[in-house]
Amino acid sequence: MKGQVQPIRRALLSVWDKSGLVEFARGLAACGISMISSGGTARVLRDADVPVTEVETVTGAPEILGGRVKTLHPHIHGGILAVRDDPEHMADLERLGIEPIDLVVTNLYPFSQAVADPLAGEDDIVEMIDIGGVTLVRAAAKNWSDVGIVTSPHEYGEVLQEIEEHGGLRSEVRKVFAGRAFALTAAYDAAINAWMSRDAELPETLAFAEQRRAVLRYGENPHQFGGLYLDPGEDTWASEANQHGGKEMSFNNIWDTEAAWRLVSEFEDAACVIVKHAMPCGVAEAASVEAAYRRAFDCDPTSAFGGVVALNGPVDEQTATDMADIFLEVVISTAFTPPALEVLATRKNLRVLECALPWIPTGYDMKRLAGGFVVQDWDFVSVDGWRVAGSVEPTIEQWTDLKFAWRVCAHVRSNTIVLARDRQAVGIGSGQQSRVDAAGIAARKAAGRAEGGVAASDAFFPFRDGLDACAESGVRAVVAPSGSVRDDEVAAAADDLGIALVWTPQRHFRH
Repeated sequence: MKGQVQPIRRALLSVWDKSGLVEFARGLAACGISMISSGGTARVLRDADVPVTEVETVTGAPEILGGRVKTLHPHIHGGILAVRDDPEHMADLERLGIEPIDLVVTNLYPFSQAVADPLAGEDDIVEMIDIGGVTLVRAAAKNWSDVGIVTSPHEYGEVLQEIEEHGGLRSEVRKVFAGRAFALTAAYDAAINAWMSRDAELPETLAFAEQRRAVLRYGENPHQFGGLYLDPGEDTWASEANQHGGKEMSFNNIWDTEAAWRLVSEFEDAACVIVKHAMPCGVAEAASVEAAYRRAFDCDPTSAFGGVVALNGPVDEQTATDMADIFLEVVISTAFTPPALEVLATRKNLRVLECALPWIPTGYDMKRLAGGFVVQDWDFVSVDGWRVAGSVEPTIEQWTDLKFAWRVCAHVRSNTIVLARDRQAVGIGSGQQSRVDAAGIAARKAAGRAEGGVAASDAFFPFRDGLDACAESGVRAVVAPSGSVRDDEVAAAADDLGIALVWTPQRHFRH
């Protein structure tokens, strides 16, 4: 039978999700297919006057253990696993009076939904670990050369069409369905593994099965293929965002938008973040979203061209008009007024995304290696443990700006220096091997606007030259991690320069 159409004479239906079940079963019956079923599935079919045989009639054994054991029986699994062109297999079936099962239709207990339910206790969650369903899926998928396996109501129409057009399931269709089935059980077991190891900082095994949500036009570059895969058990901005217009999101769009959305999510007041190549090139807080956008754009108008804009409040018509004046790839915000959407729609290729806040990443932060990953928890920004290093105390306004600059600094590639004033980034130096070079780039971009402002460094100053470079931009207060063997020299240099220096116990390297 391999490589040919497999006629379907007998089907087993045992599903948790009853969506479309009755219509599908009626379609099978119309094709002359007999059906066996168990538990709630059988009751639903009987109530709909669909002819069905109870599983316990086939097995000669009733359901036991409150339904935990229904289909785990040789008369079921023998009928599924028998290879039709193996004489010994077929002789076993004849000797034991087992009829072949040509189609298995099943889906699994909603384990991930139980985990997500705040009212579900551990016992409730354990009961949602499917045994019989997973066993049916794996058995049918293993024997895909002879048996069809259907694991989702979304496949019902395709199955009926195949049967009506070809008299059964073609080999290539059975193989595709089997692949989907094994992907389902892999994801299911991964979800159970994650729940069982939820209290371990670094579990011995990390298992995850992401689902492809989109085939992208290409990867980072046109010669690379690309796709979007998401964890089916986790709510993310990428799965929840509603796109109002523009082209499909690209690989780089998605990566840049994640960077922008994560940073803007950290601000409570109206804020705007502009990202280019996954790094902030403009960040500001203000009394309104419109003002925040203008201030963020003013940080580095050149780099903002072709960037991603993220805002943490509703976008009105004026703000949309301001953004429509330049070329942007993506605008993402919590809401848009109808007039704002009309304005942004005039930019035909601009992707406009609406997404709820707050968004906080969960799980692990991972970087891909050849053959594996390095894994860590997410880097969250804190201002705990800050202390003044020298003799100059920051003013109230400087404390506010230092906290703002520190938050921005944590989202920029190392080595990083961020210059800010009045909750506006005015110069960002990023991705440099030398901290002095990073300070020089930030100062050049600030072009004098940092005078009287503050600076943040993502890691400690190994020498005073980095602090001197910041001071040359005109800042009057600096925050940086402590930990250098020359901390005392750097603190003394701050006093010599007459600027406030604040030590923080955290660093924020981003490679």
